[in-house]
This record gives sequence, C-alpha cells and structure tokens, in this order.
Amino acid sequence: MKKIMVTGGCGFIGSAVCRHLVGDLGLAVVNVDKMTYAASEGSTAAIAQDPRYRFHRLDICDRDGVEAVMRAADIDAVMHLAAESHVDRSIDGPGDFIRTNIDGTFALLQAARAYHESLPPERRQAFRFHHISTDEVFGQLPLDGGVFTEDSPYRPSSPYSASKAASDHLVMAWHHTYGLPVVMSNCSNNYGPFHFPEKLIPLMIINGLEGKELPVYGSGANVRDWLHVEDHARALAHVVTRGRVGASYNIGSRNQRSNLDVVTAIADMLDELAPRAAGRRRDLIRFVGDRPGHDLRYAIDPARAEAELGWRPRESFEQGLRKTVQWYIDNRAWWQPLRAARYAGERLGTVKA
Repeated sequence: MKKIMVTGGCGFIGSAVCRHLVGDLGLAVVNVDKMTYAASEGSTAAIAQDPRYRFHRLDICDRDGVEAVMRAADIDAVMHLAAESHVDRSIDGPGDFIRTNIDGTFALLQAARAYHESLPPERRQAFRFHHISTDEVFGQLPLDGGVFTEDSPYRPSSPYSASKAASDHLVMAWHHTYGLPVVMSNCSNNYGPFHFPEKLIPLMIINGLEGKELPVYGSGANVRDWLHVEDHARALAHVVTRGRVGASYNIGSRNQRSNLDVVTAIADMLDELAPRAAGRRRDLIRFVGDRPGHDLRYAIDPARAEAELGWRPRESFEQGLRKTVQWYIDNRAWWQPLRAARYAGERLGTVKA
C-alpha cells in the first residue's frame, strides 16, 4: 500500500493521520477536504512541502470529483474521516450532519466502488476502504460498569451519532452487497494537538489561559475514555494495512475520566505550567445546564485491535494531557486566529465530551 486518500485530512484526527502516514511511514497521501469551519491547513503544515503529500479542496458529496481524484492519484486505499462531529451543533442544525455524514459517505462509497471495479485483479484484492467512526453510535453505558465491544448494539442518541451510525451501516452494506473490501473502526474521545477550540479539552485549556470561566455540563459526572490522537493515528494505520476485510475494530486506551476530573486536571496543570496572579483556575469552574440527550458514559474494549493488529497506545492520560496543555501554551499562533475568526462575539459553552 503506497498511496492513500484521506478524507477530512485538515481536521483534527485527519491531520494527525496525514502527518503519521507521510512523516512517520513514508507513504503518499492525497488529502481531500471541503475546508469547513473546523478544518485548518495549518494542521498539515509539517508535511505541506513533502512531495508525497497532495491536497485537494473538495466536498466528498461531489461523487464525480472524488472519483476523478482517485483515478488521477492511482490510490491503493481510502481512509474516510470527513464528518461533522460536534454534538451541540448537530442538535442546533442536524441538516449538515445528514448531508456530510450520510449523503457524503454514500457518494464516497459509490466513487470507491466504481474505482475499485476498474482496478486489475491483484490491486482490486489489495484495495481497502477504511471507514473511521465513533463509539457514540453505541449509545451510553451505565456509570457503574460495562464496555463497548465490536458486537455492541447500535443505540445512537444524538443527531450526530445517528448520522454516524447510518454511515457505518452503509459501509457494511456496500461490502456485503457489492463486495467493496472495507474495514471499519470506532474510536473513543480523542484529545491532543490541533484540536479545534470548541471541543472540551482545548476549550478548557484556552479559557483557562485567558482567565475565562470553565463551563461544565450538569454535575460533570459524565465519563469518557480518552485516547491521544497520535495513538489513534497509529491505530488507524494498523487497521487499514492489517485489518481483516469486513471486520470492525474498537480503538480506545482504557483511560476513563469524568468530565469534571478532566477539567480539574487541566486547571491544575495550567496553574503549574502557566501560573497567574489572579488565583487558581479551579475557581473558574462553573456548572451549567446539561445538554439534551447527554450520554452518561462511554468505555471501549480495544482487545481485538490489540490482539489482531499488535497495536497498543503509547500515552497515558496524564502524560498525554500534560503534553496537550503545553502544546496549547506554546502554539497560540495556531489557535488564536481560529478562536477570533469563528467566535467573534459568540459565547462559548461546553462541548462534546
């Protein structure tokens, strides 16, 4: 596998995948991204001048355009990450989620199917369509136990997770009906560098740096399994190159933390790494009204990925979070323009977590 198309490669996870494939593995990448509000070409600046990297500003709903790029680049695989992913935005405006996550996936599948069928037999057999999804399609777990496995039933509870569940089913249907060689992965909550400022961890870091309130939904008891984005990128490379056709893999790191624990840890790290005279950041924490359909807990069992693919996360949550906090302290030039351009005059609330 030498040439991979990555959709949504200027987003948070997609850019980490592009940087890993090109910078660490030496593969050629064709990045297809519509460049919505959450995308930033700065996230791929480290590989932008590498001759193995190409960028196309293109909507995945443009089936003919996507297929043309596949043929021109002569790709060996698709890694499909392009998606609308913010739960709060899906509640306020579900239409964009239906269009991108469902219609866009359909268009991409049709393009990949036509391209795959045109390949000579050996390359047709080696081709992969890797669909990257979320643990949120499985709904919620009780606070006192249980984990998601690849066989967990689908019980989405937000427009976002419902749209991702629909795209998962489309991908598997194209495999069973048309023989498209697919692999799928569902991940837990990601964090790390280049994370858009509206999501929980970067929002808390940036608000804390600016001395603003740290708003937490409800009581902050909701629990998530936190996965460093660079660990996730390494896992995805394993899935697309080693995964069984037709199989799905849950990607998580067994780092469960409540939202309040995460925000408190960020506040304490900021006090250590960027102290302020005005008092502790913990004093900035404010509890706000909960959002509709807020899932209680997510937890992933990554045993299949560990056993079949030989993948293990490298970052503990404490180490990864400290690196992330330091990254936002050191990289204001990346996030300040995004914050100013996207949120001029807009009050930020808490976010998907």
